[in-house]
Amino acid sequence: MAISLKTTSGKILASVALVGTAAAVAGMGTYGAFTSSTSASQAVTAGTVTIALGAPGPANTLNVPIAGLLPGDKVEKLVTLANTGNSDLNNVTLTTSAGATGSLLTTDVTNGLQLTIENCSVAWTGTAAPYTCTGTKSTVLASAPVITANKALANLTALTSAKTDNLKITTAFPTTANNDFQGATSTIAFSFTGTQRTETTK
Repeated sequence: MAISLKTTSGKILASVALVGTAAAVAGMGTYGAFTSSTSASQAVTAGTVTIALGAPGPANTLNVPIAGLLPGDKVEKLVTLANTGNSDLNNVTLTTSAGATGSLLTTDVTNGLQLTIENCSVAWTGTAAPYTCTGTKSTVLASAPVITANKALANLTALTSAKTDNLKITTAFPTTANNDFQGATSTIAFSFTGTQRTETTK
């Protein structure tokens, strides 16, 4: 029987019929969609930046005290500096300080102690100073007052991961030091700081 749209009941039935038809079409669209998915996971690990001095012993005498130093004397200390991290470095800097133990030895930049650092491509030879380099010798720090801050060191192979440098640290007492230096004492702390390589895109 045909529905008459001229009556109220006819209009309601027509609306219901249209809604039902739309719902059926929508339902057909939902159940007929194609889908596909995929996934991946990525492990990320940060690198390590580690610079280290060798253990105290014949190859690291930096902690051995110095006594009886007179003007004109030089003291040679050996130490290994190693890049034990898994990342290359951009630079290594040295900061030395005397803190509350400062004296003319460390505060007089002309007549006080002077510091020089050299690198040898092989271990330094000799059971006592003066030590000899039988390989290639290079200057890491040219002669300068013993107290320095954030001084960039040159000619280091330890900028590369897993590499080690054989350093000789020489402390010289200038002949120009006068009687005011007699009995002076200081304790000098050495701090080496490695800075990561320049950032890159991987």
